[in-house]
Amino acid sequence: MRIFLAGAAGAIGRRLTPLLVLMRHEVTATTRSAERAGTLEAMGARPVVVDVFDADALRRAVVAARPDVVIHQLTDLPAAPGTPGYEEGQRRNNRLRREGTRNLMAAARAAGVTRVIAQSVAFAYAPGEGPRHETDPLDLAAEGARALTVAGVVALEDAVLHAPSVAGLVLRYGYFYGPGTWNEKAPRPPSIHIDAAAHAALLALTRGRGGIYNIAEDDGAVAITKARVELGFDPTIRLES
Repeated sequence: MRIFLAGAAGAIGRRLTPLLVLMRHEVTATTRSAERAGTLEAMGARPVVVDVFDADALRRAVVAARPDVVIHQLTDLPAAPGTPGYEEGQRRNNRLRREGTRNLMAAARAAGVTRVIAQSVAFAYAPGEGPRHETDPLDLAAEGARALTVAGVVALEDAVLHAPSVAGLVLRYGYFYGPGTWNEKAPRPPSIHIDAAAHAALLALTRGRGGIYNIAEDDGAVAITKARVELGFDPTIRLES
C-alpha cells in the first residue's frame, strides 16, 4: 500500500515510519527540515521536505506520491507544558491543526485519496462523570491555553470527518509517554505509550470505519471499547527499539 505520512519526524512518526516499512508499505514521509530527511530515508521511507502551509507545494507532493492512504501526524509542540515557549507552541499548533489540516485534506482529495487517518487528542472532553466516550462533547467552554487546544481539535476533526468522499478516522490519543516524548512514564489519565499509539495508526490503515476512536490506556479516563472492537487496538503493544 502507498502511504503519505505527514509529520513523519514527530514523536509518533518516528515510531510509525519503520513499522510501516517493515509491513512492506511504500511510505512517502514529510518533514519541514532538510536535516531530518536523511533520518527518514534511513528508515526506508521516501522523504519529502514540504511546508504544510504552502498549499500548492503540499498538493503537488501528495499527488506525486499517489497514496492509497494519508496519515496526518502533524504537530508543532517543541516545548513541554510549564516550560518557556509552551504557550507560543500551543498557538502554532492551533494554526497547524486549522490551516495545515485544511491544506492536507484538500491535497488528499486532489490525489483521489479515500481514507485519511488523523492524530487528535483524548483530553479535550468536557468534564463529566465516568469514562469519556467518543460521542461525549468536547470542552467548548475551556479558557486560556486549553481553549486553543480544544478549538484546534474541533477544526482538525471537522476537516477530517466531513471531507466529501473520504473516510476520515480520527484517533484521539491520550498523553504520550515513552521514547521520544516528554514523559518516561504515564503522566496522568488518559495516557498512551507512543508505541501503542503508532500501532493504532497502523491498524487503522485497513480496519475501522470513518469516525472517532479513543486511543488510550484502560485507565478510566476514556472508554476504548470502540477502538478495541473495530480496530483491534491493544494499549499494551510495545515495539522493538
